[in-house]
Amino acid sequence: MQHQRKERIELETGRHRMIGSVTLSQNGFRSRVSDLLNASEREFIALTDVTLEPLDGGPAIKRDFVAVSRQHIVFVAPVRDEAPPAS
Repeated sequence: MQHQRKERIELETGRHRMIGSVTLSQNGFRSRVSDLLNASEREFIALTDVTLEPLDGGPAIKRDFVAVSRQHIVFVAPVRDEAPPAS
């Protein structure tokens, strides 16, 4: 039985925009992105399969894993119908 699921999100800090996946519970406690953001015992949000874009320009960077400090997050939104990567 699967107890966890991945959800793609867009996250922005003061310096970067990131699109990546967070791991959430399948349902119930900790099944929403807002639950991760409001978890006071967590200082960082873990993202996997991440694309980082500097807000001041420059090339996008791909990373397998990024930990983002909750205190630096400006906004988070779910990614719906993400376009496939360009070939």
